[in-house]
Amino acid sequence: MLASEKRVVSVAALIAAFRLLGLFALLPVLSPYVAQLPGSTPLLIGLAVGGYGLSQAALQIPLGMLSDRIGRKPVIIGGLLVFGFGSVVAAVGDTIQVVILGRFLQGAGAISATLSALITDGTRERVRTRSMAVFGVGIALSFMLALVVGPAVAAYFGVQALFWVAATLALVGVALLQLLPRNIEQPLALPSWNLRSALRPDLLRLDLYMFLLHATLTACFVALPFLLSNTLQMPETSHWQLYSGALLMSLVGAVPLIMRDERQGKESTVSMALVLMLSGLLLLTFASFSVLPVFVALALFFAGFTFLEAALPARLSILADGRERGAMLGVFSSSQFLGIFAGGLVGGRFLSSGNPGDVFFVCALLAAIWLAMVGFGNMRTPK
Repeated sequence: MLASEKRVVSVAALIAAFRLLGLFALLPVLSPYVAQLPGSTPLLIGLAVGGYGLSQAALQIPLGMLSDRIGRKPVIIGGLLVFGFGSVVAAVGDTIQVVILGRFLQGAGAISATLSALITDGTRERVRTRSMAVFGVGIALSFMLALVVGPAVAAYFGVQALFWVAATLALVGVALLQLLPRNIEQPLALPSWNLRSALRPDLLRLDLYMFLLHATLTACFVALPFLLSNTLQMPETSHWQLYSGALLMSLVGAVPLIMRDERQGKESTVSMALVLMLSGLLLLTFASFSVLPVFVALALFFAGFTFLEAALPARLSILADGRERGAMLGVFSSSQFLGIFAGGLVGGRFLSSGNPGDVFFVCALLAAIWLAMVGFGNMRTPK
């Protein structure tokens, strides 16, 4: 890549990683925290964990399209400031309703699509996949780091500290924008606000994949903290050790998949990743009676998730048309965050029985249905 391309990719990847670090760090600790707040119910717990996905899903498309017209930078700055404000609201909230409000405001800073469009604006097509892979891997690494940092920070400083960290990282993201090259050319947008080109079957297929991926992840993390604390009797200060070990072990499966994946991806790598996720979810459902099987289950699940989190955006970037890529990436990001919202609701609903295994079983069903769609060729990944 050219020096200017490296700078664009680095800045966009860092902003996305910092922003998502603030969100992902809350996944392992938020559900038990809000469970102790006044007015808490299982459904509201799920809403607090995944609620930000609804406002993200609602705003990714309009903000992506807006960035096609007024530029990427103003939209990114505005989104980061709204995200930071929502983090402050959640940090000072003393009821679950206020925390949910803060989470919805966090989601209103919906800039994932705009950041992806910024990368495609500032890179040549022949390095586009590599650029989006770096972007996706940065997000995946942010997720891995968050699962270690989140429980550790929450154990010693409280969950509120994570919201303050998220607000600070939003301001860091605004500062990083000043490092962008000044000669990025944004493609001319079409005169209409038509989403027809973003709703092609090959794009919708990837949108559905992203929805299922993040619905499964969020539902799992509604239930996981309760499994570790209540079933395995692990203190919250030790959760990060299990997560970090499983994440490191997951690289044994994720790295070979990434290396095997071709420029626009193979169906086989998607299937392999889904098999890993499904195996982990079945272990969590039926063998979560001690630390060892849970450790193996998480390593398998994270291996499949990490690959798909990096590979799906790279595939999408190849198919996105230059003039409307903000809108196309907006639909893709909306699918991701709508999956987060749905996963939070599903997790909260099935956790109401008091058995985390019910949540993992539903997630396993989702992964099995997804695997069946890929395997039978009803929804084939692009070549």
